[in-house]
Amino acid sequence: MAPLPHTSGATFITDGGMETTLLYHRGIELPEFASFPLVETEEGRDALRAYFEPYLEIARERGVAILLDTPTWRANPDWGAKLGYSLERLEKANRAAVRFMDELRGSADMLVSGCVGPRGDGYVPGELMAADAAQSYHGWQIAIFADAGVDLVSALTLNYADEGVGIARAAAATELPCVISFTVETDGRLPSGQPLAEAIDQVDDATDGAPAYFMINCAHPSHFGHVLEDEGSWKERVRGVRANASKMSHAELDVAEELDPGDPDELASDYLSLRSKLPNLTVVGGCCGTDHRHIGAIAAAWVQTSS
Repeated sequence: MAPLPHTSGATFITDGGMETTLLYHRGIELPEFASFPLVETEEGRDALRAYFEPYLEIARERGVAILLDTPTWRANPDWGAKLGYSLERLEKANRAAVRFMDELRGSADMLVSGCVGPRGDGYVPGELMAADAAQSYHGWQIAIFADAGVDLVSALTLNYADEGVGIARAAAATELPCVISFTVETDGRLPSGQPLAEAIDQVDDATDGAPAYFMINCAHPSHFGHVLEDEGSWKERVRGVRANASKMSHAELDVAEELDPGDPDELASDYLSLRSKLPNLTVVGGCCGTDHRHIGAIAAAWVQTSS
């Protein structure tokens, strides 16, 4: 098994935008943008396997480790209820997702991360939870991941800090390493309006630095590159970036009828430009609109400039 990202300087790649790839490229319907129901059927597992295999091949070709999330971004109680899932069935789906990823791992230099998504919409803060409420809410899923044996937990597309605090505390209670990943708008601020630096500092201060590291996802580098020009030790805590392919805002993406794949080579160049701004950046991957072409270009550029 690969070492955890925060314990080494090794390069890790991730996959790209799972849901956008399955929906737009593979024509698979995903009610409520949820991929976790796929683990319940052989046909669904085959689709997930076909999705992940190109990324495993990229990791092998480039000689880098790979960190893959369980397809459980929507597998929390609120979203599960919208899909008609009881808590019992939802727990089984979360456990099945971990088993699937363990089988996929095989002998690969791969880590399995239990993926936690926001309770609400990934782009809009909506009804905000206090940190204690977030800890209680997300603790249910995180406890399942801990019992199922994931290597770490990644909370993706968070849009306000208190939810990140609660998730970090819940993970710490299970002794699982935790990654807190915020999304930002085109101005580099969280959808809540809070500056990225303040959000990271708030989570660290409220949890005694519990997260293993922080990440930025579901935004294009052009949306947050400028805030990385600011001074501050908070930038040393950002170890991962999973950017969108498109430069469009969240509001524009929400109403877009076609997928904007951007330019894989341009995105790879954008990633290289982040190196001087994020000294500990070692986890590179994609989010909405990205696929194996983008990750292949990013991995090739990253490895080539690292040697």
